[in-house]
Amino acid sequence: MDGYRNGGMRAGKGVKDTAILVVSVGTSYNQKRDLTIDAIETTIAEAFPDYEVRRAFTSQIIIGKLKERDGVETDNVGQALNRAAADGITNLVVQPTYLSEGCAYINLADIVEDYKDRFRCLALGKPLLSDDADYEAVITSIVDQAGVHIDGRTAVCLMGHGTEAGNGSVYAKLQKKIVLAGHKNYYIGTLKGKPTLEDIVAALKEEGVYKKVFLAPLMVVAGVHAFNDMAGAGANSWKTVLERSGYGVECLCEGLGQFEAIRSIYVRHVQEAVSSLKLCR
Repeated sequence: MDGYRNGGMRAGKGVKDTAILVVSVGTSYNQKRDLTIDAIETTIAEAFPDYEVRRAFTSQIIIGKLKERDGVETDNVGQALNRAAADGITNLVVQPTYLSEGCAYINLADIVEDYKDRFRCLALGKPLLSDDADYEAVITSIVDQAGVHIDGRTAVCLMGHGTEAGNGSVYAKLQKKIVLAGHKNYYIGTLKGKPTLEDIVAALKEEGVYKKVFLAPLMVVAGVHAFNDMAGAGANSWKTVLERSGYGVECLCEGLGQFEAIRSIYVRHVQEAVSSLKLCR
């Protein structure tokens, strides 16, 4: 298992020409990687025991840091696809752990398209938030984790990364759905794009009833953004800004990938992609 977690692979027991490549941005926070990316990969491997599960990271900075600091070598997407082809894999599912179809997903789709002639069947799985069932499951998971902290004076603020792609409305859609589900004290903001932290502070002040804010990352991995941009002691962190605005702040630095309900969504998307492989054979 150590080799698999260090960027290698986990061999399946049956089908030898089919593999699942799980693609993540990556993180240099080893413990958080164990709890999120590793956990997602392990859940997928357990759900598809006949298939080999492989790993790729997209952040070359993280890949380089892990190699220099820990001696851990991890393929980027191109290397992983070349390796799979060289190893005789003819049917491949590429499953990203991304939140939405933002820039990272679009870039991955372009790479996958470039490699289609190297495989008999090459399928790209959907990101976490793709259909209404995904949104409902994510909302249930979020509320299950944050609900114990809620009272009439506490707002829940979720920090997403945001996207520069045109479909940043995924955050607005999640906000709308979570309110329609009856959770009106939940506010979603992003580091890039809209809504901003300033938008959230304005909304909290307009509501006028909150004394405390419960902060959590709306990210698969609680890494540098969660610990620095959200919960850090810096002057511009979300925690600091909210405290300056007069709120008591409590932070939960746990990524979505830590929760079983979230991991099950990825399993469903892998199953959909595996089914598409069978159709193209």
